[in-house]
Amino acid sequence: MSVLALAGGVGGAKLCLGLARVLSPDDLQIVVNTGDDEEFYGLHVSPDLDTVMYTLAGLANPYTGWGITGETFATLEHLGKLGEDTWFGLGDRDMATHIVRTNMLRQGKSLSEVTSRLYRSLGVEHPVAPMTDDRVRTKAVTNIGTLEFQTYFVKHRCEPVVRDLVFDGSGSASMSEAFSKALSDRSVLVYCPSNPLLSMAPILAVPGVESAIKSFSGVTIAVSPIVGGKALRGPAAKLLEELGEDVSCVGVARRYSGICDVFILDDLDRHHADEIRSLGMVPVVVDTIMNTEQDKIDLARIVLEVAGVAHAR
Repeated sequence: MSVLALAGGVGGAKLCLGLARVLSPDDLQIVVNTGDDEEFYGLHVSPDLDTVMYTLAGLANPYTGWGITGETFATLEHLGKLGEDTWFGLGDRDMATHIVRTNMLRQGKSLSEVTSRLYRSLGVEHPVAPMTDDRVRTKAVTNIGTLEFQTYFVKHRCEPVVRDLVFDGSGSASMSEAFSKALSDRSVLVYCPSNPLLSMAPILAVPGVESAIKSFSGVTIAVSPIVGGKALRGPAAKLLEELGEDVSCVGVARRYSGICDVFILDDLDRHHADEIRSLGMVPVVVDTIMNTEQDKIDLARIVLEVAGVAHAR
């Protein structure tokens, strides 16, 4: 069984870790959202790529799910003393990642090439690629104006009311080579439990992605990031509500209607199973909460088991 996992954020990184624990590097290709990328202090920062990388490398801060455990912030503190606005906090070791990425990009390397180098350097054997090597930036159209995503997410702590989301540059972007190849030769596609609006929507906005998924010959499976009407982490529930969508696993499922065969929802939401079925997806009810590494492995195994059953049909 060969898997393509689409991911972004902490929830996505958790399931990616589980999948990496049960699948060989040859059997798993991870593709990550880059709509969150931005430049800070002259450095190219790729938050979702780094969250997945630090998680797979065993370096992620277990309390936040992002950043590096035991991180220090001496450089950031000194930048503040020098008059820089330091609302976007980068740790010392994390900053080293961005320095290497930025230098390689300036040397003409693609983001895919840079990503492979960084992951290998930290001992990650499973292949991970950005959704595109082109510049795509998520922007939030809010009640206080149009904001760069990190300005909305970090500086304003998701407090402004969002009226729309724009994926600037997506119209002229192309899928990364690894992404395009995986869509043609993998047997299972997994939408990880990532924010459907901020992590998955930018990936799906890249031209050719949705049409390739619609013609995907294998099984497509989504795991809901909304449990009991709440987001396990981040502003997914708030955004769904502000954009007039159903704040539930059903609201998430509607976003995958037509491009998903099986939808995995949590035990708390079993009463929504029939609604999921009415959207043309097979509902599978399990415990989706991933607190421990074993939880991540268990959910990954369930995803693969479900894929095997669906494929046999």
